[in-house]
Amino acid sequence: MKYSTRLSDAVHIMAFIAIHQEYDLSSTVIADSIQTNPAFVRQIMMKLKKAGLMSSVNGHAKPSLAKPTEEITLLDIYKAVEGNKPLLHLDTHTNPDCGVGVNIQLALQDYYNEIQKGTEKHMSSISLQDIIKLYYQKSGQAENIVKVQTN
Repeated sequence: MKYSTRLSDAVHIMAFIAIHQEYDLSSTVIADSIQTNPAFVRQIMMKLKKAGLMSSVNGHAKPSLAKPTEEITLLDIYKAVEGNKPLLHLDTHTNPDCGVGVNIQLALQDYYNEIQKGTEKHMSSISLQDIIKLYYQKSGQAENIVKVQTN
């Protein structure tokens, strides 16, 4: 089963831009940090830009955040890159002739909806600034916490 890393990659991109805002940051430079390809980075950045979280000018390696880091939530980033995709997914390939196979999925859906709602509420309380602050603490650089400039 493959799972999506778009959220963590999008957070990585936004934090990388916030932390290195004084540098030119091409999609190649950012992709090197994530160990992915520049086309994937551009795809994520396009979604973030469409969601109003990031701004950039074609042909210039100077992306920036469209809002202060304390105003961008983890939920904002999730919705930008995943849309309304749920966090948990039912198995839709169970045997339709099995009562357990069919009805267990229906029973799970109510709990999955409850988990989704609670998780989204919690994600809306976590800002990009919180994530960057924790990054600095974990890297032993707590004194380097930056205030992000927005365009």
